[in-house]
Amino acid sequence: MFCDLAESQSFTKAAQINGVTQSAISQQITNLERTFRSLLIERSKKQFRLTREGQVLYDYARQITQTHDLLLGKLQALKDRISGSIQIATIYSIGLHELPAYVKNFMKVHPTVNVHVEYRSSRQVYEDVLSNVVDLGFIAYPEKNSKLEFVPFGKAPLVIICQPQHPLAGQTVVKLKALSGQNFVGFEADIPTRKAIDKILRAYHVSVNYVVELDNIETLKRAVEIDAGIAIVPLAAVQQEVAQKSLVAVEIADGPFYRPIAAIYKQSRVLTPALKEFLATLQQPQLV
Repeated sequence: MFCDLAESQSFTKAAQINGVTQSAISQQITNLERTFRSLLIERSKKQFRLTREGQVLYDYARQITQTHDLLLGKLQALKDRISGSIQIATIYSIGLHELPAYVKNFMKVHPTVNVHVEYRSSRQVYEDVLSNVVDLGFIAYPEKNSKLEFVPFGKAPLVIICQPQHPLAGQTVVKLKALSGQNFVGFEADIPTRKAIDKILRAYHVSVNYVVELDNIETLKRAVEIDAGIAIVPLAAVQQEVAQKSLVAVEIADGPFYRPIAAIYKQSRVLTPALKEFLATLQQPQLV
């Protein structure tokens, strides 16, 4: 609990990781301070900070917990049985449309591993991975970070989507310049996919009229279905709607353009046998 608190710098997150209340975390820290007769955390409302004694305890406690994880992994390897749990944080579009096939394949081979998936914004995924709230994160347009390892596992083509009665719906391929002045449904401005799409539009000198800005792919698709505007999205996220004919996907003639996706984990994290096997599953080409 102390290591989780030191890494997340949040009593709330440390409690979430360990499935206990914040007061339970506080009590455990108080007990540690009594045991070591040292103040471990500077109590301040402005910021979280370990004392010098707290930093020393964290350094050695992390070694202890990592050694413990390695021990469990060695014992599992001797038994030739993979078990445990994997905590995942992912953005909506990957978690709903690209990750399930990997999880399903993994669970067929390793049914004793519990895979728990939570949906987060891109920023929150990075935060949860860096603070050890989760084992793995899944993001689009991965940003370089010296504290993280990246495992690319696919890229989805970007397409234009529109309501079936929209004038563009009758075309199979459309140039980006045809989007100029169109009502546009997009992701919120700080979302990496939105930034990438805006960069593409600027490169082709295309100006669209953003009428709706949303934080996830599902509400974005619903907005396009009611003809609020058109959008550019990963094809993988709209295959069901295209099959049901509630949306039409149109290829971008100037492309192809792709959205890269990756799994991320903290460099200092000890990879359990279950985690290693899951990462190996992501590299299986038949699932891409």
